[in-house]
Amino acid sequence: MKILALLLLPSLALAAPPSAPRRITSILIPMDSAAEAGGPKMESYMNEALGQFQGYTVSKSEQFLGLPRDGEAEASLKRGQQGYQESLAAFEKKDYEDAERKLRATLKELQAATAAMTASCTPLCDAIALYAAVMHQRGDVEEAKLALLDLLALHPTFELNTKRFNREFIALRLQVATGINAALRGTATVKSRPAGARVFIDNEFQGYTPMTVPTLAVGKHLLRLERPGFRVAGQVLEVSPDDVESSTDLQPTEEYKAFDARMDTVATEVMRADKGASPAVSSLGKALGLERALVGTLRDMKENGATELVLGLYETSSGKRLGVRRVVLQGDEFGQLKSELSRIVNHLMNNSEGGSEKVVKSSDPLDNSHGMDEWNREDRGGKRRAQEKKSKGGDPLDGVNGTEDW
Repeated sequence: MKILALLLLPSLALAAPPSAPRRITSILIPMDSAAEAGGPKMESYMNEALGQFQGYTVSKSEQFLGLPRDGEAEASLKRGQQGYQESLAAFEKKDYEDAERKLRATLKELQAATAAMTASCTPLCDAIALYAAVMHQRGDVEEAKLALLDLLALHPTFELNTKRFNREFIALRLQVATGINAALRGTATVKSRPAGARVFIDNEFQGYTPMTVPTLAVGKHLLRLERPGFRVAGQVLEVSPDDVESSTDLQPTEEYKAFDARMDTVATEVMRADKGASPAVSSLGKALGLERALVGTLRDMKENGATELVLGLYETSSGKRLGVRRVVLQGDEFGQLKSELSRIVNHLMNNSEGGSEKVVKSSDPLDNSHGMDEWNREDRGGKRRAQEKKSKGGDPLDGVNGTEDW
């Protein structure tokens, strides 16, 4: 036994430690304003596909471009929280006039703090409920109803504190909830400059700008926009039965400005037909702390509404291009974009390792197949059909297509 252990010692000493995961990410460069909106969404799909490969750590764009919180919104949130506590103290003392004055100032602060309320509508919902109760106590029932309508839009299941509010006010809330106004819906169109920002309404992800959000309850809603490389933006969206529109100019970070200054040179090298190394991609990858990167360009094809993607896989230490694909994407009307991008990523990654395209097992017989693939197989010089003829016997007409005879 001791002899065996001594024999194994040299091999154990020479065994290399496991290599650290290589950092990788996806970077897409829009070549026109129309292609700008799709970039962040497609990058997220591609990074998700990269996450399936062992030996890699996927760096998300917010990690190297930044996604800073709004400092002014954070400050407004703190002032609003303090104001709410003071308003609550006045309400419990039954000094409703003072409570109303404090609540009006508090609500103004909290509406400016939308970008900082990333988990829930607290304390805005609490302040609106308290304001409605104060107006009810002061005899302004209509104002109380309007406030309750805003509360229901923000948080339909918000529960009133039965120890704090009286039965009449709680009954009024039920009356508003079952009234005709609570059933009204509106549509909001959300835009940003640049496009491609993630849209959150009442802290629920909706999609990417520009987009239209249908069937929103009439009243107040929290709108938050997030795009890596830009400061988080937010506002209170006032939805009415008429369509409303929100347009926001996003504020870039210093990291994004430095990143954006490199993009023209990187795009030029990515679109080159030759297989030479890309110094710009190498420099960018080193600056971002990456070992590999999927770097591509997006161009809107105005003639047919499609998007051209030129995507290369690069070794950033040398700038060497390990593979490239050029594809035309026909949008995402049926949710096909994610699977198409996943296939492209799998092809580039597996080919770079000397393998073949990764096939994911699924019970769906149509998974991993594309309608155009089937048409393309029929156009490969009749090879597939000839193989079928050789493999089949019996009926002499098996595998024969009438159009071929003509």
